[in-house]
Amino acid sequence: MRLTIKDHIRESRLFNERAAFALVAVLLLLMVGIARLVYLQIISHEHFSTLSDVNRISLVPVPPTRGLIYDRNGVVLAQNLPAFSLVLIPEQISDMDATISELRKLVTISDEDVRRFHRQVKQKRAFNSIALRFNLNDEEIARFAVRRHLFPGVEIEARAIRNYPLGTLASHAIGYVGRINEEELRDIDASNYSGTDFIGKTGIERFYENLLHGQVGFKQIETNAYGRTLRELQQSAPTPGKNLYLSLDIGVQRVAEAEFAGRRGAAVAIDPRSGEVIAFVSMPGFDPNLFVTGIDVGTYSELQTSLDRPLFNRALRGQYPPGSTLKPFIGLAGLESNKITLDAATFCPGWYRLPGDPHKYRDWKERGHGFTTMDKAIVESCDVYFYDLASTLGIDLMHDFLAQFSFGQPTGIDLRDESSGLLPSRQWKRARRGQPWYPGETLITGIGQGYTLTTPLQLAYATAVLATHGAHTPPHLLRAVGTGGTPQTERLPAPMTNVPVKSRGNWDAIITAMRHVVSSERGTAQAIGRKAPFPIAGKTGTAQVFGIKQDEKYVEKDVAERLRDHSLFIAFAPAEDPRIALAVMVENAGHGSTAAAPLARKMIDQYLGNPPP
Repeated sequence: MRLTIKDHIRESRLFNERAAFALVAVLLLLMVGIARLVYLQIISHEHFSTLSDVNRISLVPVPPTRGLIYDRNGVVLAQNLPAFSLVLIPEQISDMDATISELRKLVTISDEDVRRFHRQVKQKRAFNSIALRFNLNDEEIARFAVRRHLFPGVEIEARAIRNYPLGTLASHAIGYVGRINEEELRDIDASNYSGTDFIGKTGIERFYENLLHGQVGFKQIETNAYGRTLRELQQSAPTPGKNLYLSLDIGVQRVAEAEFAGRRGAAVAIDPRSGEVIAFVSMPGFDPNLFVTGIDVGTYSELQTSLDRPLFNRALRGQYPPGSTLKPFIGLAGLESNKITLDAATFCPGWYRLPGDPHKYRDWKERGHGFTTMDKAIVESCDVYFYDLASTLGIDLMHDFLAQFSFGQPTGIDLRDESSGLLPSRQWKRARRGQPWYPGETLITGIGQGYTLTTPLQLAYATAVLATHGAHTPPHLLRAVGTGGTPQTERLPAPMTNVPVKSRGNWDAIITAMRHVVSSERGTAQAIGRKAPFPIAGKTGTAQVFGIKQDEKYVEKDVAERLRDHSLFIAFAPAEDPRIALAVMVENAGHGSTAAAPLARKMIDQYLGNPPP
């Protein structure tokens, strides 16, 4: 057996070398660890502290409460109602399609809801909550609540939803709100609309969006690793939108809309002293509540394709020949220009001819009116008198005089997309059609036909200017704004240049003739003057929808309903101290005395405190 002698010195040296190497390695690792700690805790403390807070603390926008809308008597026209919505936060959801698929097992979600949601995802930032479904019922809320833990990034929120309690009433004036689209998102202050889903689309809701919306607020919330809210740390309260108080009288509006009874048309009533719009009717109307949370494709298509065009604002954008309602203005032009006198008479055989022209311009009364003065011409609506007067005045003088009443130009009302109508002239025809102006066109312009077009709003405004002897007070719907229960700030439009009055007697003569239209037995609107407790000044009008040949006769019953004449009426009352001026247009309803005038009388009675039984 061979014995091995251990070398204790060599083993001791080897152990010491290994221990020293291990110590150096430990020291090096310790120094690296310390350096890393110094970097994280000292050098980069602020950066990582911020990242930690971002993971722990979220800044959530708090949308402001939209302002309410009232009529002049305090009736609520637009309000906010609480509703529960299913909202998703995209950045907290790993598989959006799978999440929505599972949610559909608990809550009714349509394909349109999903499409709308995905459009919103593209428009907003990933950390914003986006509503997938509005107006959840109690059963849907309960089904989701018991499975809430299975859906990170999904919550049920109580949100205020716009509501229009009167439905279709005054829908074209009030307008509606809807989901913010991509084009609107580019134009608005995105930070102020954080957390806001809706914006004014039409009517007052759109025009005064800046007043109604308010200013967004924010709150800081602490969340856990799953994104669930633990507590609220800090809050900056939003500033609610202003309440708007309109000049509309819903009582008058309701009477007018009811009187249309399924017919198409428009009516606008204005206080000539202040320019306040008392009624703004466009029929048929629509239910603005359909648009708030998103209208379905079928319903929208039905509204768009309807022959009655319920979405078209006839009062603001409808352009119609004014017909004989223009005659008082033409008559005033003749008097103020000294081209005629009140006593001068024109013989009316039932037709009129220009010198050297065999064409007959017919009067509505086949046998004619005989010798006709200005008063008689307005009272009986004699066309021949105004053919002759128009020929005497010429198109240039008529154009310049009528322009002073805002014909052919927007009135400036506080609504978007107002049509300007059309006040023809030589220059207009040459520029637009490349043709000269013919004398026969002057004649038909004198009775409110031909190229002349007005909106019901323009016609009502011009009537208000006539009623006040040329005073221009621009029409407006907003009467006041406020932050509490009562209006605080009156908002008045900028004044305009008044129509110059050469002789007040000329204006009084025209107004007297308009009073005779209603009060005289020969007046075309004498039926509505019976038992009137106050004098009414008015003028009927009938506007042709299509022309008829020289040798043909218009027979209403033989014409398709939508090709029949429009019925028009303008009026103001009380005639000696006007408090309401209005224009009524009923499409395809025939003579102004049969449809438009009775409707106007009921509006006047309602406003002046003499409602029919």
